[in-house]
Amino acid sequence: MSTTTTLGIAVQDQGKAPSRRARAIKPAPLRLDPTKLKDWEIAAATEKRMRTVYDLADELGLERMELLPYGHYVAKLDYRSILDRLCDAPSGKYIDVTAITPTPLGEGKSTTTIGLVQGLGRLGKRVIGAIRQPSSGPTFNIKGSAAGGGLSQCIPLTEFSLGLTGDIDAVNNAHNLAMVALTSRLQHEFNYSDERLAKANLKRLDIDPRNLAIGWAIDFCAQALREIIVGLGGKMDGFMLKSGFQITVSSEIMAILCVSTSLADMRRRIGEMVVAWSKSGRPVTTADLEVDGAMTAIMARALNPNLMQTIEGQPVLVHAGPFANIAFGQSSILADMLGTKLADYHVTESGFGADIGFEKFWNLKCRFSRLAPHCAVVVATIRALKMHGGGPKVVSGKPLPAAYTQSDPALVEKGVENLLAHIETVKKSGANAVVCINHFHTDADEEVNVVRRAAEAAGVRVAVSKHWQYGGEGAIELAEAVLDACNEPSTFQLLYEDDTPVKDKIERIALGVYGADGVSYSATAEAKIDQIQGDENTKRLGICMVKTHLSLSHDPERKGRPRGWTLPIRDVLVYRGAGVVVPVAGDIKLMPGTSSDPAYRKIDVDTETGAVRGLF
Repeated sequence: MSTTTTLGIAVQDQGKAPSRRARAIKPAPLRLDPTKLKDWEIAAATEKRMRTVYDLADELGLERMELLPYGHYVAKLDYRSILDRLCDAPSGKYIDVTAITPTPLGEGKSTTTIGLVQGLGRLGKRVIGAIRQPSSGPTFNIKGSAAGGGLSQCIPLTEFSLGLTGDIDAVNNAHNLAMVALTSRLQHEFNYSDERLAKANLKRLDIDPRNLAIGWAIDFCAQALREIIVGLGGKMDGFMLKSGFQITVSSEIMAILCVSTSLADMRRRIGEMVVAWSKSGRPVTTADLEVDGAMTAIMARALNPNLMQTIEGQPVLVHAGPFANIAFGQSSILADMLGTKLADYHVTESGFGADIGFEKFWNLKCRFSRLAPHCAVVVATIRALKMHGGGPKVVSGKPLPAAYTQSDPALVEKGVENLLAHIETVKKSGANAVVCINHFHTDADEEVNVVRRAAEAAGVRVAVSKHWQYGGEGAIELAEAVLDACNEPSTFQLLYEDDTPVKDKIERIALGVYGADGVSYSATAEAKIDQIQGDENTKRLGICMVKTHLSLSHDPERKGRPRGWTLPIRDVLVYRGAGVVVPVAGDIKLMPGTSSDPAYRKIDVDTETGAVRGLF
């Protein structure tokens, strides 16, 4: 076995597999037409032939007690036992799936991730995928679940979409327990003398009620809760202050779940989470509130990744959450650590475009995990390239304009600049790039050829994948391109060092990844950066940018490859527990809104069988 190391990140080539390791799964063909069936109908039809988690565990080479079942078709995995047992086993190839700047409809990263896993399975490879758990907000709103689509889905769909094993509920409860502790302490410090606080064994924290770092969390798109007043009533009804809700998956607790590598690591990170600031400017943490232990107790079980499967029977790990525009947007480090030990090929997913999802995978997730990818797949669609070329506006929940289903190679040509920007980002990291043209049945050959020529001219492999329509069989061209890329040497390296000054880190991302000419800072952002840079606990943290996913810039209306613009940083947050500084660019809401035609209107249950229908 050979090992390549760049900046302390090891890229291992697979060696002889141990006996307790995943076996290649040879799926039976699916005879379903996704152009005539809805995703939930396909899922329902394929769920009848699902493997049990016991079969999956056997195929993965797991010991009996390493499987923690939640019924017959979903389980958690005891990561500690597995990683301890396989610590000396060779690591499999590590593959990330990212994309170009998407339309509001998304461009199929989850579908492509599942399709690539299926395609590698068709080629007889031992493979595992890792995707993110969907948030209830999008599931019941416009985008729907994140299980993939067509003949490339993760099943069982109902369990996947409606809470799974409770990880997001745990994040929600841990986050809100921190707020309970914070608001309770505010009330007691306001009403009690120092002597009475001392009798209760409480130290006065002198929390500034006008400078809280967090609000409440709920995992729905509830715009009415963005800004609220709490503590209305009498003296015993709490401390009155302005507050608000964020969607649960944007919580720092979710980021901590994503990057924690052990229970001890999670316990430390939760204790370092800053929830407020004192009147003298000192950070107030969950450890100061003595709530960090209870929060960790809520989260302990959630640290075990979830095991599911593709509709063709390959194993898929589901762990951590979405929203790379306001959070990490990655499947967890633990899922990737397990995947690279249990299989020869591990395919993981990063949210949104390479400017957001891959950049955070590159400079945050890989920094914390010390893993490095052998290959990164950039998903592109003809419809998104047409939008970036100047096509009509795309609106979630409404039919696509005719321009996106009629052949127009010239419009595709104009939008290719966006793809080239994302290719350059991946190449800048040193990872080997593969462009995947996620094929829709309405795409014309002439349009596909425009993209193929552009990608090849940029010096990267390109493959057309029809996994949505044909499953693993339709992804073989993509799988073969990825195998070729994985066999090439990688020179993966981080964009900045830990001790790079905060502003320099921000500007390397803005100029080197987004293509900005410069960065501007509000007075608030300047003051916070000065404070961060002067604090030994924060100045070495990574950068988790908050930015729209609908443009390379901060402005969602600027399509293609914007030029001649400046990135405005209006605020800077500190997620000390997650290990990141969070610059906020543009006007981003931590709580999305529900549309006038949400998905929940179409979801129902068969009262005779209990089967859920209408999920997508």
